[in-house]
Amino acid sequence: MPDHVILLHGLWMRGFALAMLHRRLIEAGFRVHRFDYLSVAATQQSILDRLRALMLELADEAVHVHLVGHSLGGLLALRACVDADADADVDGLPPGRIVCLGSPLKGSAAARGFAEWGRGGEVLLGSNRELLEQGFESWNGSREVGVIAGRMPLGLGSVLGHFEGEHDGTVAVEETRLPGLTDHCVVEVNHTGLLFSQEVARQVAEFLRNGHFRAPAGDSAR
Repeated sequence: MPDHVILLHGLWMRGFALAMLHRRLIEAGFRVHRFDYLSVAATQQSILDRLRALMLELADEAVHVHLVGHSLGGLLALRACVDADADADVDGLPPGRIVCLGSPLKGSAAARGFAEWGRGGEVLLGSNRELLEQGFESWNGSREVGVIAGRMPLGLGSVLGHFEGEHDGTVAVEETRLPGLTDHCVVEVNHTGLLFSQEVARQVAEFLRNGHFRAPAGDSAR
């Protein structure tokens, strides 16, 4: 019975943006589902409730239900699982791993830049503003978590954010290095390109199967 994978898109996106990654993970042997949500208009709690309900529904069909989230999607994946671990009133979620693609797990300088615009910037971030700005202090959840970061510095965030070191145009590599991760790797793509890269899809499949990444060809950054 193949493992199930739920894909979560990022801020200001919809599920169709995940089509290429969806197809590649199907080709890798997974059952794949796109989780579409309103990243600005919907409340964070309603998003998390729907995501957990889908995970429980899929648990009847497979032993493992993995999560793969791009940018904000990765933050929401972690929030859904760590809150479920801590809340005795939440039904136990099925086991599985999490892969975050360019997710600012330690908080986003670009999001804080938007918030500085005042009310307009806050509206653009919606109910997930605090999660985007602050992220997590560390990962203490029960699931293994891997992060794939990009370091091609092309994107709107390079105008809004004050990045130090390598970044993908929207998120700094350092913002993705959360204490408690199982593995981390860096690839030569920008933030949006993480969804279309064949190498990223291979790395996602590797981590979901084995709990670690392969070192990208010619790259020692981990």
